[in-house]
Amino acid sequence: VVKTVYMEVDVDPSQQVEEAEYVIALCQRDDNPMEAAVISGRPASEAFGPYVRRFRDSPYIKGVRQVLHGAGTPAKYCLQPEFVRGIQLLGELNLSFDLCVRPDELADAAALIDRCPDTRFILDHCGNERPERSDHSAWQKAIADVAKRKNVVCKVSGIVDKASQDWDAEELAPVVLHTQEVFGPERVMFGGDWPVCTLGGSLSSWVTALKTIVANQPAAQQRRLFAENAISLYGLSK
Repeated sequence: VVKTVYMEVDVDPSQQVEEAEYVIALCQRDDNPMEAAVISGRPASEAFGPYVRRFRDSPYIKGVRQVLHGAGTPAKYCLQPEFVRGIQLLGELNLSFDLCVRPDELADAAALIDRCPDTRFILDHCGNERPERSDHSAWQKAIADVAKRKNVVCKVSGIVDKASQDWDAEELAPVVLHTQEVFGPERVMFGGDWPVCTLGGSLSSWVTALKTIVANQPAAQQRRLFAENAISLYGLSK
């Protein structure tokens, strides 16, 4: 049976509780593969504490995410004192935070992680690097610095929608392989990023490309990437 983790979809804050409760109900159904969720949240909000505490004992809620790479989010937003306090609270509640930032703000991500040493972080989408770029050096250095922090793992996801129109596995490989190199085999995990991935290709084409990229890696390492690390890091059943 394939187990899945629901990832928040950037709903309006007024709908966050409704979204979370809807997803919990899906997780409780025997005919749904969804086992757990990373729900939406606004850590800088005064309402964040009461909001997130209501789910602290739910076995289905594993963490929180706020998309930070949108055009309306200013640079260094994640370093505001109110935001940092919200992320520190997640650590106290044993909940993780999915970091979804622009590639030129990975230094801000590293600074946030340093200020929240007791919180588990998941860096989404390989730091949102664009595979079609000819020069990955700035991203390579920045994501390697993030990877030095041991309380962060990286989700290998969300890159086909940023690739060229005619992308192939060879174009994606430098981003995937560098991410694996700096985080190591125990701190990377596959993410489908469906339906956003369909902006660049089908989910099956993304999975096939990733399998091609890692085909020569040990089978145990591939199992970690595609399943075992997520099971462990999000606390899922096997």
